[in-house]
Amino acid sequence: MGGLLGVGFLLVLFAAIPARGADLTAEEVRAALAAARPDRPADFAGKSLAELDLSGFDLRGAHLAGADLFGTKLVGADLSGADLSGARLDLAWIMRANFTGANLSKASLQGLVVSYGLEISRADAPVFRGADFRGARIMARLAQFDLSGADFSGASMGADMRNQSMGLMRTDFSGADLTGATFAGADLGRAALRFARLAGADLRGASLIGADLSGADLSGADLTGADFTDADTGGVVLERAKGIETVKGLSRSG
Repeated sequence: MGGLLGVGFLLVLFAAIPARGADLTAEEVRAALAAARPDRPADFAGKSLAELDLSGFDLRGAHLAGADLFGTKLVGADLSGADLSGARLDLAWIMRANFTGANLSKASLQGLVVSYGLEISRADAPVFRGADFRGARIMARLAQFDLSGADFSGASMGADMRNQSMGLMRTDFSGADLTGATFAGADLGRAALRFARLAGADLRGASLIGADLSGADLSGADLTGADFTDADTGGVVLERAKGIETVKGLSRSG
């Protein structure tokens, strides 16, 4: 319940932050995409597309570096291979969106709208296969998503314990496919990773302080130098995991 309260708090918090008015209309975005060529992708870098309805748009390979996509509806949009580095996607609607291979490095993804109700539907889940989240700030529900091969190196996903008055706000990877994902040096403090598939993942130097890893599959994962202090590791699978002897706070009985 605390996670739901946290999501509600994020919605209230970000709703109070005014979004910069969009620089373009949805029709202007559509026209720019129609005029784009493989050797000259549509360029929206640094533009505000805040709160536009771009649902179903083909944004493959588009330049959106530093773009403001606050509250933008991207339902069913194809952003595979798009450059979203440094972009702001807080409160963006991303049901069924395709972010395969997208560059989301140093982007802000907080309070993402990922379902039409309280439960996440697998049919509505966006795809982030092989996406680049290096150095990104993420505070969102990513449960059951396909994030296989994604790179979260240095990403900040830990709960801010200084501001939890309305329930625990944390990133939720419960049941997500994180096979082969990279979390080297990432902050996953108090993140929910229940039954997440992390086989072959790179967790070297990652902080998982207070995280919920119950039932997670870490088989073949590299845990060298990771911090599991106060983490829930009940039922976690550690078969063939590397660097276990260097992990801080990991109960060998887990």
